[in-house]
Amino acid sequence: MFDMDDPQMTADVMTIRDMCAAFDVTPRTLRFYEQKELLFPIRMGQRRLFTRRDRARLKLILRGKRFGFSLEEIRQLLNLYYVGDQQATQLSRTLDIARDRLTDMERQRAELDVAIYDLRSQMDLVEEMLTSRSNAHNPTE
Repeated sequence: MFDMDDPQMTADVMTIRDMCAAFDVTPRTLRFYEQKELLFPIRMGQRRLFTRRDRARLKLILRGKRFGFSLEEIRQLLNLYYVGDQQATQLSRTLDIARDRLTDMERQRAELDVAIYDLRSQMDLVEEMLTSRSNAHNPTE
């Protein structure tokens, strides 16, 4: 049973407001992650209390999102923590997903590099056209 009067227990948990401030997320985000079974806060009536485990999971969720992992991939990776093989399965699967994601990101970067080059070329062309028209309307004497 969770005892709110126990100072050790209250030091180990955070309220939803504390979590939002610590991780720069909204209450809606935390409730969404709870609904998706990524976080499992202690429920005391309407209150949610987040444990150290929840905080560690949220760090991993946010990192995974930053890298472009889907919530389903993140959920599966978090669940592999409990396989019982000293996280070997979890780490191996994380590496597989990370490699795939890195390949996608590098492809996207290459596409962006081409688009940036093309945009700069078009901008240079338009600037030349404007300069040429400006010079045609204002000939030097």
